[in-house]
Amino acid sequence: MKFETEHHFDAPVERVADLMLDPQFEASVQLPDVALPEVLAAESQGTVTTLRMRYEYTGSLDPIARRIIGATKLTWIQEARFDRATNSGTLSIAAEVNPKQLNAHATLTLSPNGDDACARLLAGDFVVKVPIIGGAAERRILPGVLARLDVEADALRARLGDTV
Repeated sequence: MKFETEHHFDAPVERVADLMLDPQFEASVQLPDVALPEVLAAESQGTVTTLRMRYEYTGSLDPIARRIIGATKLTWIQEARFDRATNSGTLSIAAEVNPKQLNAHATLTLSPNGDDACARLLAGDFVVKVPIIGGAAERRILPGVLARLDVEADALRARLGDTV
């Protein structure tokens, strides 16, 4: 299922990129029904920074989601890869168990809006590869994924406001 979401920030691209790739900040963001994440990797090579984190869902699962994952805990790996030279990169999310069955891949772009503002655009695909129920699962699960990205954007805005 295709998705697109955009977040606006009252800060320049460099400050937003610094914060969204800061493992200490990202590990402190309280998302609904999700335990605080574990930082798996935070690396920079040249102009490219990669941040890998493991998340665990702690809320009540929709019956269709429970059917997909079975009795296991719902955990996923999220990786943000961003190139400061192009102000673009990728965001990937994949279930830790059976990542080909439940995943998302998106392009991530930060675009300046004047000197002191920017927008973050995420556009990609969310996939649940389960016969018969995959499409219904995508329609039911994706809104929660997008809502958590909105919460993370709100946390970025709050922190950026603290440092102005």
